[in-house]
Amino acid sequence: MFEWSNREQQVLEFIVENQEDYEMILEELMEIDVKIDVMSDDRKVHLITRARSCTAGVETVTETIEELDLLEVYPVVYDSGWEYYRVVTFKSEEFGKLLRKLRESGFEVEVLKRSTFEGFLASSLSASADAMFSKLTEKQMDSLVTAFIYGYYDRPRRTDIQSIAKKLGVPRSTFQEHLKKAERKVMSALIPHIQLFRAQLSSPMSITLATETN
Repeated sequence: MFEWSNREQQVLEFIVENQEDYEMILEELMEIDVKIDVMSDDRKVHLITRARSCTAGVETVTETIEELDLLEVYPVVYDSGWEYYRVVTFKSEEFGKLLRKLRESGFEVEVLKRSTFEGFLASSLSASADAMFSKLTEKQMDSLVTAFIYGYYDRPRRTDIQSIAKKLGVPRSTFQEHLKKAERKVMSALIPHIQLFRAQLSSPMSITLATETN
Protein backbone atom coordinates (compact mmCIF):
# COMPACT_ATOMS: atom_id res chain seq x y z
CA MET A 1 0.00 0.00 0.00
CA PHE A 2 1.21 3.52 -0.82
CA GLU A 3 0.07 6.65 1.02
CA TRP A 4 0.13 10.35 0.09
CA SER A 5 -1.45 12.69 2.62
CA ASN A 6 -1.68 16.09 4.23
CA ARG A 7 -3.82 17.37 7.09
CA GLU A 8 -6.95 17.43 4.95
CA GLN A 9 -6.88 14.48 2.59
CA GLN A 10 -5.30 11.08 2.20
CA VAL A 11 -4.73 9.08 -0.99
CA LEU A 12 -4.08 5.35 -0.66
CA GLU A 13 -3.05 2.99 -3.44
CA PHE A 14 -3.34 -0.75 -2.88
CA ILE A 15 -1.48 -3.16 -5.17
CA VAL A 16 -2.95 -6.68 -5.03
CA GLU A 17 -1.50 -9.94 -6.33
CA ASN A 18 -4.63 -12.04 -6.77
CA GLN A 19 -8.29 -11.54 -7.56
CA GLU A 20 -9.49 -12.72 -4.13
CA ASP A 21 -7.50 -10.03 -2.32
CA TYR A 22 -8.65 -7.42 -4.81
CA GLU A 23 -12.33 -8.17 -4.29
CA MET A 24 -11.95 -8.30 -0.49
CA ILE A 25 -10.14 -4.93 -0.30
CA LEU A 26 -12.60 -3.26 -2.67
CA GLU A 27 -15.58 -4.55 -0.66
CA GLU A 28 -14.12 -3.28 2.63
CA LEU A 29 -13.24 0.11 1.15
CA MET A 30 -16.78 0.59 -0.07
CA GLU A 31 -17.92 0.52 3.59
CA ILE A 32 -15.64 3.36 4.73
CA ASP A 33 -17.75 6.41 5.61
CA VAL A 34 -15.05 9.01 4.98
CA LYS A 35 -14.17 7.99 1.44
CA ILE A 36 -14.41 10.53 -1.37
CA ASP A 37 -13.74 8.19 -4.27
CA VAL A 38 -12.63 4.65 -5.02
CA MET A 39 -11.11 3.73 -8.39
CA SER A 40 -9.87 0.33 -9.53
CA ASP A 41 -8.60 -1.57 -12.58
CA ASP A 42 -8.60 -5.22 -11.39
CA ARG A 43 -4.98 -4.96 -10.18
CA LYS A 44 -4.80 -1.70 -8.23
CA VAL A 45 -7.30 0.04 -5.97
CA HIS A 46 -7.10 3.78 -5.31
CA LEU A 47 -8.87 5.34 -2.32
CA ILE A 48 -9.22 9.05 -1.56
CA THR A 49 -10.38 9.90 1.96
CA ARG A 50 -11.36 13.20 3.58
CA ALA A 51 -8.86 13.20 6.43
CA ARG A 52 -5.55 11.65 7.32
CA SER A 53 -6.00 8.55 9.43
CA CYS A 54 -4.36 8.27 12.83
CA THR A 55 -4.26 6.02 15.86
CA ALA A 56 -6.01 7.55 18.86
CA GLY A 57 -3.62 8.34 21.70
CA VAL A 58 -0.53 7.24 19.77
CA GLU A 59 1.83 9.66 18.04
CA THR A 60 2.39 8.49 14.48
CA VAL A 61 5.72 8.40 12.65
CA THR A 62 4.58 11.29 10.45
CA GLU A 63 3.62 13.38 13.48
CA THR A 64 7.04 12.71 15.01
CA ILE A 65 8.79 13.77 11.79
CA GLU A 66 6.74 16.97 11.69
CA GLU A 67 7.38 17.70 15.37
CA LEU A 68 11.15 17.64 14.73
CA ASP A 69 10.76 19.90 11.66
CA LEU A 70 12.17 17.28 9.28
CA LEU A 71 10.93 16.84 5.72
CA GLU A 72 8.95 13.71 4.87
CA VAL A 73 8.95 12.65 1.22
CA TYR A 74 5.83 10.81 0.09
CA PRO A 75 4.64 8.19 -0.56
CA VAL A 76 4.80 6.12 2.60
CA VAL A 77 4.98 2.45 1.61
CA TYR A 78 3.29 -0.31 3.63
CA ASP A 79 4.47 -3.85 2.94
CA SER A 80 4.38 -7.10 4.97
CA GLY A 81 3.80 -5.34 8.30
CA TRP A 82 6.44 -2.63 7.80
CA GLU A 83 6.07 1.08 6.99
CA TYR A 84 8.74 2.71 4.82
CA TYR A 85 9.46 6.46 5.12
CA ARG A 86 11.81 8.83 3.33
CA VAL A 87 13.07 11.71 5.46
CA VAL A 88 15.22 14.71 4.54
CA THR A 89 17.40 16.17 7.29
CA PHE A 90 19.90 19.00 7.11
CA LYS A 91 21.84 17.97 10.23
CA SER A 92 22.82 14.45 11.30
CA GLU A 93 21.89 15.14 14.94
CA GLU A 94 18.30 15.83 13.85
CA PHE A 95 18.03 12.31 12.53
CA GLY A 96 19.46 10.94 15.77
CA LYS A 97 16.68 12.69 17.68
CA LEU A 98 14.11 11.12 15.35
CA LEU A 99 15.47 7.61 15.92
CA ARG A 100 15.50 8.04 19.69
CA LYS A 101 11.98 9.45 19.83
CA LEU A 102 10.53 6.71 17.62
CA ARG A 103 12.17 3.96 19.65
CA GLU A 104 11.03 5.56 22.90
CA SER A 105 7.48 5.49 21.47
CA GLY A 106 7.75 1.73 20.94
CA PHE A 107 8.52 1.60 17.22
CA GLU A 108 11.01 -0.91 15.88
CA VAL A 109 13.16 1.11 13.46
CA GLU A 110 15.72 0.13 10.84
CA VAL A 111 17.73 2.55 8.70
CA LEU A 112 17.74 1.07 5.20
CA LYS A 113 19.62 3.73 3.27
CA ARG A 114 21.43 7.04 3.70
CA SER A 115 22.26 9.17 0.69
CA THR A 116 22.88 12.76 -0.36
CA PHE A 117 20.76 14.59 -2.91
CA GLU A 118 22.43 15.36 -6.19
CA GLY A 119 21.77 18.69 -7.86
CA PHE A 120 19.22 21.14 -6.47
CA LEU A 121 17.10 19.84 -3.61
CA ALA A 122 13.77 20.89 -5.11
CA SER A 123 14.46 19.15 -8.39
CA SER A 124 15.88 16.06 -6.73
CA LEU A 125 12.83 15.54 -4.54
CA SER A 126 10.14 15.86 -7.13
CA ALA A 127 9.00 17.29 -10.40
CA SER A 128 5.73 19.22 -10.35
CA ALA A 129 2.65 17.94 -12.14
CA ASP A 130 2.52 21.18 -14.12
CA ALA A 131 6.07 20.68 -15.36
CA MET A 132 5.35 17.10 -16.38
CA PHE A 133 1.88 17.28 -17.90
CA SER A 134 0.84 20.85 -18.74
CA LYS A 135 1.74 20.44 -22.42
CA LEU A 136 -0.31 17.27 -22.86
CA THR A 137 -3.71 17.46 -24.50
CA GLU A 138 -6.64 15.64 -22.90
CA LYS A 139 -6.54 12.93 -25.58
CA GLN A 140 -2.82 12.45 -25.05
CA MET A 141 -3.29 12.07 -21.30
CA ASP A 142 -6.14 9.61 -21.90
CA SER A 143 -3.95 7.57 -24.24
CA LEU A 144 -1.18 7.24 -21.64
CA VAL A 145 -3.56 6.24 -18.85
CA THR A 146 -5.43 3.78 -21.07
CA ALA A 147 -2.23 2.18 -22.35
CA PHE A 148 -0.99 1.75 -18.78
CA ILE A 149 -4.26 0.25 -17.51
CA TYR A 150 -4.41 -2.30 -20.34
CA GLY A 151 -0.83 -3.43 -19.68
CA TYR A 152 0.93 -1.88 -22.68
CA TYR A 153 3.87 -0.87 -20.47
CA ASP A 154 4.08 -4.20 -18.62
CA ARG A 155 6.98 -6.53 -19.33
CA PRO A 156 6.03 -8.70 -21.07
CA ARG A 157 3.31 -6.54 -22.60
CA ARG A 158 -0.24 -7.71 -22.03
CA THR A 159 -1.61 -5.92 -25.09
CA ASP A 160 -0.65 -3.90 -28.17
CA ILE A 161 -1.76 -0.64 -29.75
CA GLN A 162 -4.05 -2.39 -32.25
CA SER A 163 -5.94 -4.20 -29.48
CA ILE A 164 -6.35 -1.06 -27.39
CA ALA A 165 -7.59 0.96 -30.38
CA LYS A 166 -10.11 -1.76 -31.19
CA LYS A 167 -11.48 -1.74 -27.63
CA LEU A 168 -11.79 2.04 -27.76
CA GLY A 169 -13.42 1.98 -31.18
CA VAL A 170 -10.86 4.34 -32.76
CA PRO A 171 -8.42 3.91 -35.67
CA ARG A 172 -5.08 2.39 -34.73
CA SER A 173 -3.18 5.28 -36.31
CA THR A 174 -5.14 7.84 -34.27
CA PHE A 175 -4.49 6.17 -30.92
CA GLN A 176 -0.84 5.57 -31.78
CA GLU A 177 -0.35 9.22 -32.72
CA HIS A 178 -1.81 10.45 -29.40
CA LEU A 179 0.27 7.95 -27.44
CA LYS A 180 3.58 8.69 -29.16
CA LYS A 181 3.13 12.45 -28.82
CA ALA A 182 2.28 12.01 -25.14
CA GLU A 183 5.36 9.85 -24.55
CA ARG A 184 7.59 12.36 -26.30
CA LYS A 185 6.26 15.30 -24.25
CA VAL A 186 6.61 13.46 -20.94
CA MET A 187 10.17 12.35 -21.75
CA SER A 188 11.10 15.88 -22.84
CA ALA A 189 9.88 17.17 -19.47
CA LEU A 190 11.69 14.43 -17.52
CA ILE A 191 15.12 14.65 -19.13
CA PRO A 192 16.19 17.97 -17.50
CA HIS A 193 15.34 16.55 -14.07
CA ILE A 194 17.25 13.34 -14.80
CA GLN A 195 20.27 15.33 -15.94
CA LEU A 196 20.11 17.52 -12.83
CA PHE A 197 19.80 14.49 -10.57
CA ARG A 198 23.04 13.09 -12.01
CA ALA A 199 25.00 16.20 -11.13
CA GLN A 200 27.47 15.55 -8.33
CA LEU A 201 26.97 18.42 -5.89
CA SER A 202 27.05 18.45 -2.10
CA SER A 203 23.57 18.47 -0.63
CA PRO A 204 21.34 17.45 2.31
CA MET A 205 21.03 13.87 3.43
CA SER A 206 18.12 11.62 2.47
CA ILE A 207 17.33 8.69 4.78
CA THR A 208 14.99 5.75 4.22
CA LEU A 209 13.39 4.34 7.38
CA ALA A 210 11.46 1.16 7.99
CA THR A 211 9.17 0.94 11.01
CA GLU A 212 7.22 -2.13 12.01
CA THR A 213 3.43 -1.80 12.11
CA ASN A 214 1.80 -3.17 15.23
